[in-house]
Order: sequence, then C-alpha cells, then structure tokens
Amino acid sequence: MWRDESVTWQVAHRPLGGLAELFGQVDAVHGLYYLLVHGLFLAVDALPGTGAAAGPDPSAAGLWVLRLPSVAATALAAAGVAAVGRRLAGERAGLLAGLVYAVLPPVQMYAQEGRSYALVAAAVVWATYLMLCERWTAYAAVLLLGCWLHEFAVLALLAHAVTARRSPGWRRSAGAVLVLLLPLAWLGARQVGQQLGWLGRPSWRDWAAYGVVAAAMWLLTRGGAVPRELVRVAVPLALLPPGLLIAVSLVHPLYVDRYVLYALAGLALAAGARLARPGVAGAGAGAVAVAARGWRRAVPWLAVAAVLVPFGGWSVWLRTPESRKDDVLAVAAAVRERARPGDAVLFLPARRREWLLSSPAVYGGLRDLALDRSPADSASLWGTELPSAEIRARLVDGAPRVIGLMDPAGQPLDRYPREAVKRQTLVSHFELCSVDEVRGARIAVWARPGGCP
Repeated sequence: MWRDESVTWQVAHRPLGGLAELFGQVDAVHGLYYLLVHGLFLAVDALPGTGAAAGPDPSAAGLWVLRLPSVAATALAAAGVAAVGRRLAGERAGLLAGLVYAVLPPVQMYAQEGRSYALVAAAVVWATYLMLCERWTAYAAVLLLGCWLHEFAVLALLAHAVTARRSPGWRRSAGAVLVLLLPLAWLGARQVGQQLGWLGRPSWRDWAAYGVVAAAMWLLTRGGAVPRELVRVAVPLALLPPGLLIAVSLVHPLYVDRYVLYALAGLALAAGARLARPGVAGAGAGAVAVAARGWRRAVPWLAVAAVLVPFGGWSVWLRTPESRKDDVLAVAAAVRERARPGDAVLFLPARRREWLLSSPAVYGGLRDLALDRSPADSASLWGTELPSAEIRARLVDGAPRVIGLMDPAGQPLDRYPREAVKRQTLVSHFELCSVDEVRGARIAVWARPGGCP
C-alpha cells in the first residue's frame, strides 16, 4: 500500500462528521470517493467474521476491501469500451477494444489501487455510450457522477462536443452537468494550492507519452480502416482531455496522467476497430495487392504480439511493491523492528506522517515530537505541527532516541522553517546511529552523543 492509498484508508475510516470537516479544508475533489469507501468499510465490518479484515490496521487480508471498487470499475469500464466499439464498428471490434483497454498497463495499474481514477474512467466510458444512444438524462447523471468523483472528468465534455455538439439534448445535458458541478469546482478552486501545490510543469516524459498516443491514433485511423463514426468518438476522447490539461499546465501546473485515465478508452476503441478489419487499409486492385493481402492482414497481429511481450513484463512488474513510489506497510514494519520503549519519531517532511497513520499500533507506541494536533482533530490529512521554537525545545529536552522518517536520498529538502529546524537540531544535538533504505523511504535512528550501540 503506497502513500495515496494510505490516505484513502485513514480518511475513509473517519466518522462522517470528521469527513465533512476535512472536505471543508482539503481533498474535497475526492470527497464522494471517500464517502463510497467509508460505506464499503462499514458494510464489510458488519459482515460476520470480517470486521478484522477491514479494521483500522490494514493487512494483506484487508487490502482487498480498499481495492475492490477499482477492480470492479475497471471491469465495468472495459465492458463499456466493448459496448461503444460494438455500436460503432461491430461485435468483433467491440470485443477487441474491450480487451485492449483491459491490458493497457496504466489501466491495470489503477485497477489495483485504492483511488478514484478507475471509477472515473468507468463513468466517462458509459456516459460516452449513453451519448451515442441519446439517453440524455442518464448521460448527464453518469457523467456528473464521474465529475463528482474527480472534477477533471468534466474535460470529457470537450471530446463529446466534437461528436454531439449539434444535438440539443447534448447541449442541455452538458449545461446541467456544468451547473451541478459548480459547488465542487468552487470548493476545489479554494483548495487547489494545497491540493496540487506539489505539481510541476509537464515533463518531457509527459510530452513523449502524449506524442506516442497521438501518433498511434493517426496510424490506427488512417486509410479508412476504422469507421468514421468511431473516429469521431475515439480521437477526441484520446487527445482532447490530456492535451488541454497539458497545455493549461504550462501556465498553471495541473497535469497528472491518472487525472485523465479515461482518455485511454479512445486509444482502445481505435485499436479494436483496426484489429477487427486488418485487411482494409491499403488493399487495392491488381496482382500485387492480392498477393500482399495476406501479409497486410498479418501485420497488425504481429504488431500486437510484439507489443504484448513487453506489456506482459510490465503487467507483472505492476503487481510488485517496486512499481509504486513507496510502501507504507513496509515502512511501518521497519519502524516496528527498530523502535524501543520511549523512542520519539520525527517526520522529515511532515507530510511523511502518512507512512505511519495507517498503522496506528506502530505509530501509537512512539512520541511524535513535532505534532500539535492530529489529522482527525485538525481536519487535515497529516495533522498540524508546532511552531519551530517548540519543535526545537522538544527535541533538545525530549527522548534520548529519535526515529526519523525521510524521503529517499536525492530528493529536494523542504525549505519551510519547521523542517529546517528539525534537521539542524538533529545534527547539533544527536548522533546518527543508522540509516536504512526501505521502499521509497529512509529510516534514520538518532541518539544522544554516546547513545548509539
């Protein structure tokens, strides 16, 4: 379980009153998702003999509860892609499109993660299907659900505008979605600084990934191999939401690929339709064309086979702890091994308190020297910390040993006064006994001079 999943875990276990207070301060964009997971935990806890699996301390037996909505949503999204493909290009194209969507590595990644992105993708895909069926009330309801799960789902309206902008029903439905999203958008705008302050401008990898998708869409849809109706749905869905978010991020950073995971449905639709009709593109009259037809039909499937080999390796890797930035349960286990009675703990920076919040049995046995108010009491994600002078005083007069939880080597150091005081006081009043690397983290043990073993 990595740090973002840990946020879901510890927030969803708060009482409803605490959730309401939190959403007024931060993370309102994920509010509906947290409420859904909160209800799921309550339901599982109520089942005979299962309370321990979904209790306040996660384990291998309980993580399935956290991830179950994402698994189910990904299956639902793949079915939706198949339904759209079948409607626009036939049953074979729909089946292949759904299978392509299911094996895409980013889709598999968020299918096994306790966050909202798989649910958002399912909502956008099925809203697309309802748009094609002209079921406008259902369309507005499903798309609005996706937007309330994560407000960047609203970018799907740009893609849908290309397909259905001339429909009065679509214009009314889109207007309703925008109006009903305003409360969340207003609250999210107030929180965007603390919510997305960690983001930078798009990296070369972001641009390269977008370029690869754009090139793939051009190759898949050229030459009349894909029905025009499907092109009008798939290309805008694949390119417009991420393209606009990347462009805006040049001025105000907002882009993360998972925020527009649903755009991959457009790529899957084009790939499924192209694989269903491999012999169309380039087929012509004459002996040469007839002789080459079998080869042309084989090329797409050879390309698929070539792609599936690295995808298979990637798929296996995605199911290991190494595929995530950190592993909060591994960090907590390492702290448990090193901790002694009376030890204190210090988080450098403060947001790394998340590494222990989902393991209260470990965290509760340590004195958090910098903590002022807990996450629940302060209606925040990671709690609030004392002023710099008080942190220094607690360190100087506090426990004989301090366990410090730090980012991996090479990560930039926070320049906030509190963080600088923590580092300076540790260096001036303690000896560094040991530093160990644990997945995505460093665990340091500091002791008074002469106190290291």
